[in-house]
Amino acid sequence: MSGDKDTNSLAEPRDELWQALGECDETRAVAVVRRALGTAEPEQAQQMRAAGERVLLELIAPAQERVGLAWAANDITVAQEHAATAISERCVAAVADATAPALTGTYVGRVLVACVDGEWHALPARLVSEVLRLRGWRVDYLGAHVPTEHLVAHVHRTGAQAVLLSSTIPTLLPGAHNAIASCQSVGVPVLAGGAAFGPGGRYARLMQAEWAKDAADAATLLSKNLTDPGAQAARLPDLDLPHLGDQEYTMIRRTKLQLVKRALADVEAGFPEMRRYSELQRERTIEDIDFIVSYLATAVYVDDPALFTRFITWTADILAARNVPPRCLVPALDSLLTQLKDFPRVVSTLTTARDLIA
Repeated sequence: MSGDKDTNSLAEPRDELWQALGECDETRAVAVVRRALGTAEPEQAQQMRAAGERVLLELIAPAQERVGLAWAANDITVAQEHAATAISERCVAAVADATAPALTGTYVGRVLVACVDGEWHALPARLVSEVLRLRGWRVDYLGAHVPTEHLVAHVHRTGAQAVLLSSTIPTLLPGAHNAIASCQSVGVPVLAGGAAFGPGGRYARLMQAEWAKDAADAATLLSKNLTDPGAQAARLPDLDLPHLGDQEYTMIRRTKLQLVKRALADVEAGFPEMRRYSELQRERTIEDIDFIVSYLATAVYVDDPALFTRFITWTADILAARNVPPRCLVPALDSLLTQLKDFPRVVSTLTTARDLIA
């Protein structure tokens, strides 16, 4: 999309944008983005669109990724992360405003971009939407947390040629699967993107969706005229995942409250430090155990223990960065092993994760 010279020329703006985000300085951040866009006359529409896409993908997106890494390393607070994300969204809006004169109104086609039900991280989907607009598409951007029934209703109303679904949180995969199957059942192809769909989009393909690794890839896939899913797309999501017939996933979901409650008691017994926790720390521990059970259920849903071990490893790193010993995870894993000892896939997944932590 751009040569090495162009990419290197953004090094200074990247540092400036990062500093502005760190200082919660929206005015300065937007100014950095506008300078990086440069200037172009109205008749230089193609040049203006190319500059806009470059700033979106090579300046704003990397800065936001750095924000996430800084939060994980405990270098910034949750409040700073939220502020930085809000400023990044404002920067995207600035690009959209500046490039609007370069959009002719003659569209390649019409697509719908949305986050799956329960997904509140909307910035990746917004970036995709703006890149597609610059590539000539009419985009209906529905934003965060779109229930599947409303997604399908909008497809019916607008006649969108494709649906692009974004998700960063793996525990939302069962709901994403339902959304994919529902859209395909009305004859609309689906592109999935975001970290939730696994390395290389393995879970998107498992759910019979196309995988777009980034905004530019999504635009390329759309330009190839995606195939109508056809009549065979009208199916129950479970048909894509025959392993669900063993009911292990169903049992975890049905007994989640009980699993979390028992695991909490076992953690209190096996991790004496918890007895000195404040009420807030105790609430956070309950949330962590709830996440563990949810990720376990999702790993069983897609039949991939690596999904769970990646989460456990990530959680251990987060805890270590906050001076909490990762070994506090072991009693929770042991408790779940005891409670779910009759489920072979669950036991294998938990055992692998426990060995990594221990």
